[in-house]
Amino acid sequence: MKIQESAENYLETILIIHERKGEVRSIDIVNELEFSKPSVSIAMKNLRENGYINVNKDGYITLTEKGAEIAERIYERHRLISRCLILMGVDPATAVEDACRVEHVISQETFEAIKKYAAKLENGVGDRK
Repeated sequence: MKIQESAENYLETILIIHERKGEVRSIDIVNELEFSKPSVSIAMKNLRENGYINVNKDGYITLTEKGAEIAERIYERHRLISRCLILMGVDPATAVEDACRVEHVISQETFEAIKKYAAKLENGVGDRK
């Protein structure tokens, strides 16, 4: 299931805001991403029309099963890649920024390998070269 990077970012942002606040409206996304209201409005319309989100009559946004699956996959990548980069000595702000880009282009095969390697390192097993 491949969608545009910008759509993945919006879905991930909705998930993050929901985890933090319990509810999400377009203005929350505007504030989080520092995008214009019209840009977010267009994106939400596209996500809704493509079945990734639902918007109720009061303007609250929820992820559909399809949207949640993508958001959770991207957010898992973001967290793990950020953590690995920080453990390697990358400045946390830089690590988060770089993870934001890498999370969209890395293959599932490579991500799974990183995940396995990170688990070994966390358990004190593995090559730390």
